[in-house]
Amino acid sequence: MTLRQLQDRIRELYGAKDTARGVDGTFMWFMEEVGELSAALRNGTPAERELEFADVLAWLVTLANCTGIDLTAAVAKKYGGGCPGCGKTPCECGLTEKP
Repeated sequence: MTLRQLQDRIRELYGAKDTARGVDGTFMWFMEEVGELSAALRNGTPAERELEFADVLAWLVTLANCTGIDLTAAVAKKYGGGCPGCGKTPCECGLTEKP
C-alpha cells in the first residue's frame, strides 16, 4: 500500500467521522496514539509496537485529510531532493543537527 493509497483508504473508512470530529479532536487522538507508541517502544512486544506504529500513521494521515494536505506530495516536496538540511543523500548533517 502506498502512502496515497493509505490516505485514500483512511478517508473512505473514516472521512465523515473525521470531518465531524475536526482538527482539534483528531489531534488529541493522534497525541494519545503517540503516547501509546511511546509506551510500546519502552515495554511492548514487537507485535504491540507494530500495531502502535500503524495507529500513529493512520492518525497522522487523518490529520492530513482533515487539513487538505496530500502527504505524498508533501513528503516528495520536502525529502525528494535529499536531506532538507544539507541537500545530500545520504544526509551529511551532524548528529546533533536537525535536518
